[in-house]
Amino acid sequence: MGSICRKKATNGIKHNRRCKCALPLKAIFAFVSSHLKAPDLKKMAPKLVFVLPIVLLGWAFQAILRPPPTKLCGSPGGPPLTSPRIKLRDGRYLAYRADGVQKEKARYKIITVHAFDSTKDIPLPVSKELMEELGIYLLAFDRAGYGESDPNPKRDVKSEALDIEELADQLELGQKFYVLGASMGGYPVWGCLQYIPHRLAGAALVVPVINYWWPSFPAELSRQAFKKLVVPEQRTLWIAHNVPSLLYLWMTQKWFPSSAAAMHHPEIFSKYDMEVLQKMMAMPRTIENKSRQQGTYESIHRDLFVAFGSWEFDPMNITNPFPQNEGSVHIWQGYEDRLVLVELQRYISQKLPWIKYHEVPEGGHMFMLVDGWTDRILKALLVGEEPSAV
Repeated sequence: MGSICRKKATNGIKHNRRCKCALPLKAIFAFVSSHLKAPDLKKMAPKLVFVLPIVLLGWAFQAILRPPPTKLCGSPGGPPLTSPRIKLRDGRYLAYRADGVQKEKARYKIITVHAFDSTKDIPLPVSKELMEELGIYLLAFDRAGYGESDPNPKRDVKSEALDIEELADQLELGQKFYVLGASMGGYPVWGCLQYIPHRLAGAALVVPVINYWWPSFPAELSRQAFKKLVVPEQRTLWIAHNVPSLLYLWMTQKWFPSSAAAMHHPEIFSKYDMEVLQKMMAMPRTIENKSRQQGTYESIHRDLFVAFGSWEFDPMNITNPFPQNEGSVHIWQGYEDRLVLVELQRYISQKLPWIKYHEVPEGGHMFMLVDGWTDRILKALLVGEEPSAV
């Protein structure tokens, strides 16, 4: 039966070291025998034959559904630490990277929030000329569980916003700063607008992720948009919202395709996205994507839990943080985006008319990565310069 763990023994049952959630069959029968007299045991035998397989099956499923331990950066056997980090109030560490002009000389300080399956080390394609001209200081960080930042088992929209605020405070960015989030990095920006609007000088959401279960969406509009997603993505988002306990099993099983975004399935990319990918592949690859190095569960899986779970607030009920036009909030959306659909983004902009909505006619999900689009997005956010083509 293998070696026996001496740590814990309850009512004479010893736990098997190989699996914390399953007891050896022999130990179960020993327990039953020691607590029941022979006549009772004989009467219960038919029931035990029926119940024991169910119990054992339950234990087995519990073992399958439980993700493996996270490989913390800097721990024995874990990935190495290569980035500066701050220690948060709850004891977690948050890794960051700075770019642009020196913080002390900067006129604009921007915290950028990376996308799904990405890290702080994959930089925004901002021209050095623009950073020098406007005096831009960019601060990127690994969100909890990504790259070199510690996981947060309690991660939610609010905790992401508070991580941003604490990062700004510890690195002394001042009372006000800008935030820019792309794709999955959009939900922490919604969190900032809800929980720390008083700290913001402005905000930009670029193709920000949309939760199909936000209460303000008309049911039919949300349903129609959801049906336009590729089928594997529909299944993944439905599980993430309705039965998140099964998401790990769903994302790791091999019988059916799971998240199209996690698998980089070609169907999620528009014609224009494919052109962007071809341009990026032609460039020399100098940065390794370490998004999943601490494990997929606390990085991409938990992103899905949070983004498509039940939120504490409805973004379409957020009030304007800049009633005196002392700052601005922007949403940028590609018309050809197949991951974040334009119909829902338009509805959000109608519900929140104080947000400046920009729609890029030929833009896919990745339009900001080429052709100077990031520079245009920053100019609109920082100095109000609107691209004439949008």
